[in-house]
Amino acid sequence: QVQLVESGGGLAQPGGSLRLSCVASGRIFSIKRMGWYRQGSGKQRELVAIITSGGTTNYADSVKGRFTISRDNAKNTAYLQMNSLKPEDTAVYVCNAPTFDGTDYWGQGTQVTVSS
Repeated sequence: QVQLVESGGGLAQPGGSLRLSCVASGRIFSIKRMGWYRQGSGKQRELVAIITSGGTTNYADSVKGRFTISRDNAKNTAYLQMNSLKPEDTAVYVCNAPTFDGTDYWGQGTQVTVSS
């Protein structure tokens, strides 16, 4: 199994920045890629960004140019640097790690609130 623990959420002002972290433990070698999803109040969960084990990244159009996903394989950690935050970025951000055997693992989520 894989365990994912997120941190770094909180309150930010519009135009501000936050950095989220997701630490993976357990069967690390089985992780195919890592990613961040978010779910705003009354909205469906949506993909924010993903990064493969080789470092290839992909972003939702709504965050391109503002958010950056990265990973530190030595620390088994994925990061989401969020800049130029907007109120519409307010959501619970959840870390995701699918494995090569087809299992999807999720963290518990961290709240990000963008408000003045």
